[in-house]
Amino acid sequence: YRRGWMRFRRDKLAMASLIIVIVIVLFALGAPLISKLTGFTYYENHLRFKLSAPGENGYILGSDANGRDILTRLAYGGRISLLVAFFGTVAELAFGLGLGLIAGYYGKWVDAVIMRLVDVMISIPTIALLILISSLYQPGYVLLALIIGAIYWPGDARLIRGEVLSLRNREYIQAARVVGVPSWQIMLRHLLPNVTPILLIQASLTIPSVIILESVISYLGLGVQVPTPSWGNMLQEAARFYRTNWTNVFIPGLMIYITSLSLYLVGIGLRDALDPRLSD
Repeated sequence: YRRGWMRFRRDKLAMASLIIVIVIVLFALGAPLISKLTGFTYYENHLRFKLSAPGENGYILGSDANGRDILTRLAYGGRISLLVAFFGTVAELAFGLGLGLIAGYYGKWVDAVIMRLVDVMISIPTIALLILISSLYQPGYVLLALIIGAIYWPGDARLIRGEVLSLRNREYIQAARVVGVPSWQIMLRHLLPNVTPILLIQASLTIPSVIILESVISYLGLGVQVPTPSWGNMLQEAARFYRTNWTNVFIPGLMIYITSLSLYLVGIGLRDALDPRLSD
């Protein structure tokens, strides 16, 4: 990991992207402080100041159709979007890691059953399934994250399974089996540490996808519900006024774009840094 960090530091694009991600996370975490500085909350309406341009009536980035401060809602919306992305990725990797480890380690009929389940899940149009579930239950951001994880795990399971298949016949795994180490200990102590770099890379590449997915679902009105802000439902509310107040669309769209791109570039940097086939 130390060598991987040194290689990552030499990647200027990945380091710049990491700094941008840290700034965005701090911006979202500092939402209460931003609310105090602006004097607005994310939910209070000031209809007489609706659709104010940036800099007008005390709104730094303008106001929406209900007179709510765009900057404050952008910070709180970042919290929601990043939380959905984080919990969704954790849930997805948890499902994928557990089933991938079991399928790769035990093989035979266990592997066949799990892989057929993966094939079934992959054959389902996941976006349509997510829209259907969201329209039926209108989940909050935590439940939405869990639903995303429960739908999008098959690709992770297949990735982990392939790596475990290449590891399970190594000498140290065979030695652990011979001395009677339980299977669960082998998976947790020997296999899991070896797939951790893959999990880190996969997480950094999955988070931007989940951010965009949450934005799409919220834009359609099926994700996070108003007045709770997210970057997706901020776009949905602003779309009606893009001709007169284009900044209301541009600002949350830009945040989605910058965050997703930066996280993706960090993931590419991690992949290059942690690839064991690369050498200094």
